[in-house]
Amino acid sequence: MWYDESVFYQIYPLGLCGAPRENDGIPEHRLRRIFDWIPHIEKLGCGAVLFNPLFESDAHGYDTRDFRRVDTRLGTNDDLKELCDSLHSRGLRVMFDAVFNHVGRGFWAFRDVQEKRWDSPYKDWFNISFDGNSCYNDGFWYEGWEGHYELVKLNLRNPAVVDYLLDTVRFWREEFGVDGLRLDVAYCLDEGFLRRLREYCDALAPDFFLMGETLHGDYNRWAGDGKCHSCTNYECYKGLYSSLNDMNLFEIGHSLRRQFGSEPWCLYRGKRLFSFADNHDVTRAASILRNPEHLPLLYALMFSMPGIPSVYYGSEWGVTGQKSEGDWALRPEFERPEWNALTDRLAAMIRAHNSSRALQYGDYAEVLLTNRQYIFERKADGERVLCAFNADASPYTAHFNAGCGRAVDLLTGEAHDFGGGSELPPYSASYWLCER
Repeated sequence: MWYDESVFYQIYPLGLCGAPRENDGIPEHRLRRIFDWIPHIEKLGCGAVLFNPLFESDAHGYDTRDFRRVDTRLGTNDDLKELCDSLHSRGLRVMFDAVFNHVGRGFWAFRDVQEKRWDSPYKDWFNISFDGNSCYNDGFWYEGWEGHYELVKLNLRNPAVVDYLLDTVRFWREEFGVDGLRLDVAYCLDEGFLRRLREYCDALAPDFFLMGETLHGDYNRWAGDGKCHSCTNYECYKGLYSSLNDMNLFEIGHSLRRQFGSEPWCLYRGKRLFSFADNHDVTRAASILRNPEHLPLLYALMFSMPGIPSVYYGSEWGVTGQKSEGDWALRPEFERPEWNALTDRLAAMIRAHNSSRALQYGDYAEVLLTNRQYIFERKADGERVLCAFNADASPYTAHFNAGCGRAVDLLTGEAHDFGGGSELPPYSASYWLCER
């Protein structure tokens, strides 16, 4: 499917477009700023754009007021339709962030409950007790998401709620041509709802993509037949930066072998998890790495390991941002995209990924692993790529059975001869396409 072969470009629109942090109700066509980013996304080589929340909300987008109206701070439904049409005309797919676990206190159905209380036809859309009270003194208690009472949890076992959300997906498809959804906090979603959503989306479009946000646990619980097609690979996200910071590549090696190795006990063989170096919820890669020389290596590992790779806006040119400074530090405003040496290197990695069936679909096999050096094989459809990394400041000569004599580096186009050992320069990455 298209999503198996795409590199995703993630945008947090409220941040990039410079929207006020609280919804001030003042209409502004800020979303149109993203039109200027389309050539940048194309040049980078990404095939799909993942938009974080776009629809009317109280503040940060995950506190939805209305699923069917673009946030006033960003513009109008017509702005979004024109943007999606423009992306589609360039061959780019579009994903929306679907926040179906909870809504904001400004959500129209919750407002109705606040006004009419037990007489509201929407009181069963939420988990409410009229025998208690909320921290906002509503005169009734309700369940908030993980103790955040500004986020009102939806009752996903209520058929009326499910029907409303499914009809929202239909609306997004018909109005904007959306190609897939990121399911926010998928690990919280009722399994019956998740299966109903998958069934509905399969009928809507056979290639409609569902990707779930999952943090921990067994990803098979949320990704597989009848559930999400993919989910976020937080285990390998942590392994990527931690193994480089500790100069212990055994950590990421362990995760990749555990997840995608050839042994029958490996967890996710045949699955395509969603890979990332950072996103809107975590410290930027350029801030979390102790050695700046490791930043290109982190991305080289991410683009070559099994999975569906993604890039978070700004990180392709090395933007920094610390989670400790708050979420908005991770979601900055930019007037325009930038391009530097790091962006050049990422674009080469994306070109390699886009051109190689082995990097897109290949099996994984470990070839060589030390604390500071790592070589693994990706193989599919008769194509073999050896991915080689040296995280050390000194060169390293690797001796291993390549299974062939020569190769071409997909990153540089240079020929490589395996005879007499393969020298890995300091802080280097190579994707060697082996001769057949």
